[in-house]
Amino acid sequence: MKLTRRDFAAGMAAGIVAPHIITRARAQGATVKIGMCAPVTGPAAESGGYAIKGAKLALDTVNKAGGILGKQAELIVEDDQTTNPGIVLAFSKLAAQPDIVGFIGSIRSTQVHAIAPDVLKLGKPVMIGGTDPNLTHMGNQWLFRCRPNDSYSGRVIAEYGASTLGKKKWAVLHSTDAFGTAGGKALTEALTKLGVAPVLDQGYANQSQDFTPVVLAIKQSGADVLGSYFTFENDLGIFARQLRQLGVNIPWVGSPSITDVTALKLAGPALYNTYGVADYAEDSTEASKAFANAYHDAYKVVADGQSSWTYDAINVLAQGINKAGSTEPGKIREAILAIKKFPGAEGEYNFDQNGDGLHGYNVVKNEKGSIVFDKHIEFTD
Repeated sequence: MKLTRRDFAAGMAAGIVAPHIITRARAQGATVKIGMCAPVTGPAAESGGYAIKGAKLALDTVNKAGGILGKQAELIVEDDQTTNPGIVLAFSKLAAQPDIVGFIGSIRSTQVHAIAPDVLKLGKPVMIGGTDPNLTHMGNQWLFRCRPNDSYSGRVIAEYGASTLGKKKWAVLHSTDAFGTAGGKALTEALTKLGVAPVLDQGYANQSQDFTPVVLAIKQSGADVLGSYFTFENDLGIFARQLRQLGVNIPWVGSPSITDVTALKLAGPALYNTYGVADYAEDSTEASKAFANAYHDAYKVVADGQSSWTYDAINVLAQGINKAGSTEPGKIREAILAIKKFPGAEGEYNFDQNGDGLHGYNVVKNEKGSIVFDKHIEFTD
């Protein structure tokens, strides 16, 4: 399904501005319902707003193109409060509604782990953005990832920093949750394969207000490059400012959070000249450019990875249901796994039997606040 800017604009006009139409359709039982867990409140509320916007943009476009199984699609959002208990509660509320046919989960691996047992018990497709590789390798057939996992990001960060930048003395910094632990491990393993042993492996607790001890550890390690996995953009913003204030100006290659709009706003010049691996980069493909233009036209803000993956998740789920010709979960699952060469905002989707749709990353650079695309690296193994 190829989507143009005209499709996007028409979709917006047909959906967002006409809530009475959706209300009437609901009363007639004529909608296909999709549930979404998102951080409406809590420290990730701003990025959660972008995620919801991306999903709504896709939903309106799907509806303009004919909907799902000939019906208009409807999005039902529950606040996950940016916490594990919060998303468990949010998902339980959505799961209790039998007419919801599929779900959009979290971008945060630790939250996906929290709801995974309930997802398995429910037995309906859940699109996720968490990048811990283990999520699609733990026997849960209902998780479908709409971002590349961190077995790829670790390899790209290591290769770019060691080969392109020529740096050998690495400080590896990561959160101590499921995402950060898995990401730090993937990066260290990738560096080891390149014959590079990190001089520092440093964890930190989410929602830290003072990163001074972490910065001093990096400074004292003698590292000449920093590789990072930050779960929350507000943590990254605080750390970046303190890093520069304490005089550490080594090259920095970060996981996708280093490119998110929220992090850029919080950190400002402290992130200039840093590099990131990004699942979404505006100039990487024609589909990415079309999404960026449509998102900006609709919301007057720049798109980022928070909005691109939910946009793709809705489109992939809709295509899966339409291809299945049914809302029966097993048929939807098989249809999603059969999706190949689907042009999304994040890249070309080719699902494997584990539920991973993407298998590479973009390398980007922060040039005075603008994220500039460098190259895409795709893996076949």
